[in-house]
Amino acid sequence: MRTPARHRFHQVDVFTAQPLKGNPLAVVHAATDLDEETLAAFARWTNLSETTFLLPATQPAADYRVRIFTPGGELPFAGHPTLGSCWAWLAAGGQPQDRQVVVQECGVGLVRVRRGEDGRLAFAAPPLRRSGPLEDELLARALDALGLAPAAVLHHQWLDNGPAWCGLLLRSAAEVLAVRPDMARLAGMKLGLVAAQAPGQDTQFEVRAFVPGLGVPEDPVTGSLNAGIAQWLIGAGLAPALYVAAQGTALGRAGRVHVQQQGADIWIGGDVVACIDGEVTI
Repeated sequence: MRTPARHRFHQVDVFTAQPLKGNPLAVVHAATDLDEETLAAFARWTNLSETTFLLPATQPAADYRVRIFTPGGELPFAGHPTLGSCWAWLAAGGQPQDRQVVVQECGVGLVRVRRGEDGRLAFAAPPLRRSGPLEDELLARALDALGLAPAAVLHHQWLDNGPAWCGLLLRSAAEVLAVRPDMARLAGMKLGLVAAQAPGQDTQFEVRAFVPGLGVPEDPVTGSLNAGIAQWLIGAGLAPALYVAAQGTALGRAGRVHVQQQGADIWIGGDVVACIDGEVTI
């Protein structure tokens, strides 16, 4: 049995500049002494949508390596853990090889993270592993679980960038917020909803994410889903090259995801604010 040790620890709120309004993330620094069982156990203990563990990079081009755990298991990539982990790594004194870009190593490979002139971090959306419309049977199952008629869905798409999201574009933000899913029927699915906001709002899209199989019935703000949605909607001409999406509204949060296409890259940005900065004994 290993002896517990003290680790630098952050708990941050991501995709918000106001504490308690975004998606919280626990970050454990210098986690090389922690085995697989301990990583999973600590993630279950925090009971946050994700907990990350910072490790030395194994690839020369990377600045650090991160492992991302939900209460239900490990993920190869996730967006709000990418931004929150990068913020924590920098706050602990991390120095990137490139002054302009931090390179994170994770399960899907290398992910670039940059800091804008406004200080906001953004990651380059990783390539989609799978796209194209959902299968008829899968779409029917999703509609049944959401209590929606087929006419409520304008478009649907696979958005697999590590997490295999199923994306549905609905007719209005009001319809997105009105959905009350049957989580039991969504078992095994990662489902994202998006719709355009009504004119006059401070955001252009409303997003919701449901992942009951990972112990997170509804995720407050989801970087990987928003990355996939941006690639889908911008690529199809259904969204502008620069927009802000709201997420977490149905949970009393006020997440803001800043999307910008520049050349071949789509950058997914958000503010990060620290809530806890100290040590944890694991």
